[in-house]
Amino acid sequence: MEEPGARADAGASGEFVQSLARGLAVIRAFDAGHPELSLSDVARRTGLTRAAARRFLLTLESLGYVRSDDRTFALTPRVLELGFSYLSSLTLPEIVQPHLERLSREVDESVSAGVLDGTDIVYVARVPTRRIMSVRITIGTRFPAYATSMGRALLAGLPDETASSVIESTPLRAITSRTIVDEGTLRAELARIREQGWALVDGELEPGLRSIAVPLHDRAGTVVAAINVSMSASSGDAGQQAARYTPALLRTGAAIDAELRLV
Repeated sequence: MEEPGARADAGASGEFVQSLARGLAVIRAFDAGHPELSLSDVARRTGLTRAAARRFLLTLESLGYVRSDDRTFALTPRVLELGFSYLSSLTLPEIVQPHLERLSREVDESVSAGVLDGTDIVYVARVPTRRIMSVRITIGTRFPAYATSMGRALLAGLPDETASSVIESTPLRAITSRTIVDEGTLRAELARIREQGWALVDGELEPGLRSIAVPLHDRAGTVVAAINVSMSASSGDAGQQAARYTPALLRTGAAIDAELRLV
């Protein structure tokens, strides 16, 4: 599991610690869809040999980050320590959470906040109302940015050169039959999102799932995060749902922006 956009200059200068990168890749091999993995699974998902994967897993087990039975491995709650320092220093989840709770009550749908990390979005706050995805979303869940409403809102807020770099380093694959996988089409969609101020993704991450997102800005006006409303496509057509949810999303985004400007 090669880290997208890994810095070539770090490797060239001899400052890149490959064993650390591989150990982190083993941890990232586990996710909501794969909470338990066999040794062969870990080797396949990380690109490591079985012997190397076994050494990393046993090391992580001895440190308390992984548990195992005779056949499978799973992460332990101790891995939360690895992200706690980041979350505890980040005021964003603390600021957005009450706004998300009010928004969720207003629209009666699940709402979330996410940030861009490489080519992925990472969920940092969430208020679920009902489960409409096959994968359970929690804090820390990652999805490819290009196929999500929050990801597109975030990509649209980047400088053109930076957005192009992210897109070029992203393997655009058809997650569903509706996923945009053409670079030119994706760039045109980002330009439209930048102009209108919100993003709608309809069935591109999972069939039947529709979501609308707006960007969040810091005091300098830089896009730093996004919030979204997720809903079932069966509850109305895209135009109706956009008309219903976008005004509330934009109001919530403006209220959060006002607080972020004070940070």
